[in-house]
Amino acid sequence: MNRKIALTLKVKAEQVGQRVDVVIAEAFKEFSRSHLQKLIKEGAVKVNGKEIKPKLILQGGELIEIFAKEAPKLKDKAENIDLEIIHEDQDLLVVNKASGLVVHPGAGNPSGTLVNGLLNFDSSLSYLPRAGIVHRLDKDTSGLMVVSRNEKTYLTLINQLKERTVTRKYTALVVGEPSLSGVIDKPIGRHPKVRTKQAVVSSGKEAISRFKKVMSVRGYSLVEVLLETGRTHQIRVHLSYLGFPIVGDNTYGGRRKYVKGTSENLRNKISQFKRQALHASSLTFIHPSTKEVLTFDSELPDDMKQLIRALKEDD
Repeated sequence: MNRKIALTLKVKAEQVGQRVDVVIAEAFKEFSRSHLQKLIKEGAVKVNGKEIKPKLILQGGELIEIFAKEAPKLKDKAENIDLEIIHEDQDLLVVNKASGLVVHPGAGNPSGTLVNGLLNFDSSLSYLPRAGIVHRLDKDTSGLMVVSRNEKTYLTLINQLKERTVTRKYTALVVGEPSLSGVIDKPIGRHPKVRTKQAVVSSGKEAISRFKKVMSVRGYSLVEVLLETGRTHQIRVHLSYLGFPIVGDNTYGGRRKYVKGTSENLRNKISQFKRQALHASSLTFIHPSTKEVLTFDSELPDDMKQLIRALKEDD
């Protein structure tokens, strides 16, 4: 297969002064920085119709076009992994990912990932970037993901994410009682001291989360969070920044934190919850072929239900 993927991007005001390769890498995460550098050198990236150099500084309003050969076939192996697929058509899949399932193979996780399971379900996904996966979930976050099955769907959904027309709602159990609702508009970037973590930093990228408290019990709260942007660990970082870390989140302060007055019995049950209590509970997007607005919902997994029940029943 040797067709070409044509991606377009209009440079926004907030991107003025940035290098073109940096802007493209942020907008289209399916391409690595090194691969983008190669495409630019080959003349496959044009700005206002002209070939460019990687260090080009953007002025604003330019039209960026990327002409890239279809992704080479993935070398990852197909594996028989139990996947919960809640929707399937000729263009896409919607998967309800289990907690503990890594999305992409990598260092420490060469197999047993969602990608390996998807390749077993549909071998043609090996010809799409990232096996058609459009957006990620952390290993220990459960819930809904959309997977494209062809090039057109992949590009359309990537652009919907970029234009913020995809609605992603998450449900989290947090330590403490936040206000009834609010907007967290704080930039997120790499943690200045711990490279494996993200943090709210002034030099970070725009990150916006909208939250609504659903209920509070024993000083813990169930909240729904809508993502306007999709930064790494965004919900976990934002809620921790507000002082309401997600229960079980060892990275961002929720594993060993308890509300004052939490009983010993409840402390034990919370300490035994081995992941962040975060679930991608709703996903809405426009179907690339039918143009129908599709919404998919996923109820909380059993481990989160049991933890909420323990909170309600604690004496």
